[in-house]
Amino acid sequence: MYDAPDSQDPEDLRVASRELNGRRPWLDPAEQVPYGHVLHAAVLGHAPAGVVARLRALRYADVQLPEAPLPGTVEPGDVPLLRDVTAEYRPTWLDVGKPVSLHQILESGGRTDRAPADVARRLTALCYRLGGSGRPLPESPDRGDALLITSGHGPYRQWADWGDEVPAYRVIEAAGETRRSPYAVANRLLTLGLRLPYTPEASDELLLAGDGGTGSHFRRPPVGHILQAARMTGRTPADVATRLTELGYAVPAAVPDPPEVDDFIILSEELDGRGPWLAQNGVVGLAMLHILRGALATGRSPADIAARLATMGYSLHANAILPEVADEADVRLLATVDRSYLDNVHLEHVLRSASLTGRSPADVAARLTALGHRLPDDIEYPEVRACPAAS
Repeated sequence: MYDAPDSQDPEDLRVASRELNGRRPWLDPAEQVPYGHVLHAAVLGHAPAGVVARLRALRYADVQLPEAPLPGTVEPGDVPLLRDVTAEYRPTWLDVGKPVSLHQILESGGRTDRAPADVARRLTALCYRLGGSGRPLPESPDRGDALLITSGHGPYRQWADWGDEVPAYRVIEAAGETRRSPYAVANRLLTLGLRLPYTPEASDELLLAGDGGTGSHFRRPPVGHILQAARMTGRTPADVATRLTELGYAVPAAVPDPPEVDDFIILSEELDGRGPWLAQNGVVGLAMLHILRGALATGRSPADIAARLATMGYSLHANAILPEVADEADVRLLATVDRSYLDNVHLEHVLRSASLTGRSPADVAARLTALGHRLPDDIEYPEVRACPAAS
C-alpha cells in the first residue's frame, strides 16, 4: 500500500487517489499515471493541464499524455467512454497511446446510449486516435452494435475491427440475436465501416420474410420457404436458392423448378399451402403421419406423396412401411404416437394410443407393427377395446 502524498491540500489528495475521493488506494509513484486518470480528475473542475502540473508537483513524474495538445475541459459524460471495455478484472483506463478500436466505440456507445459518431467525436476531442480510415460512423445510437461485430463465445469471442469483412453466416446469426432482419443487420454493418461478402439488396427482405431473421449459418431454409419466396418475388426457385446461399444459408440440394401444384400443400406442416414449412430431418426421417395427411389432402396415394417429397430431399426412415392407401383411422392412431422409427414402442405407448383412439391394445400393436414401428415380441396385448379418453 502506498503512502499518501506529502500535502495537506484536499485537492492534492483527491488527485492522487485512484478513486478521486482523497482516500486510499493511492496512485503508485513508481508507475505511470494513466491519461484516463488525468481526464477523470479534470472533471472535478481542473483543466487537464492543471491536473498534470499538480501530479508532477506531487512527484508523480511519469504521467501518460497524448501526442496532441491537452483538451481544455472534460465533461462528466466523458468518463464512461474512457474505460477500456476489454478489461476483465478491474476498471482500466483506455490507453491513449493505441488507436481506439471499433469495439471500444460501439460498446461504450451502447452502455451510454450515445451514437457511434458522437463517441468517436468526443474521444477525438480528448486526443485519442481512432483506428480505421476515418469513415463517418452512424449518427443514431444502437445498443446492439457491439453484438453485431462479435463472433465466437466465451474465451473464444472476438470482435471485428475497422475494415474487417463479416462472414455472411454471422449476419444471419446476429439477426437472430438482435431480433432484426438480416438485411437491416447487413446495412448497419456497412455503416459501421465493415465489409460483407455480398451487397445487400432490398429484395432480400422478401426472400427472408418467412424466416424472421432467426436462422444461423447451419440452418437450411425449408424447400417450402424457397418456393414461397419465389412466388412472392417473381423469381425462379433456383434464383432464390442461389441468393440465399450468398446470404449465408445452406439451401437444400433439391429445389423443384418449377414446382408442381400440390408442392405447396405437401410442404406445408398444416397442409394449407402456407408456412410453417416442413423441415428436413435426416435422423428420424419424414413423419408417416404427414405422408398420410398429405395423401388425404391431395387425393394422391401415400407412395406418390412420399416419392414427390423424396425428390425434394425429404425421405422416410428405412423402418417405415407405407400403406397402399391413406386411412383416417391410421391418421388418428399416428397422431397419438410420439415415438420415431428410431425408438421402440413400449407397452405404455400402446395402452395410451388405445385409450385415445378407442381401439384394443392388440389392434393398436398390430397396426403400428404393420406401419413399421418396433414393438416387443414377448407381450400379449388385450383384445378388449379401451374406453376412449375424454378430450
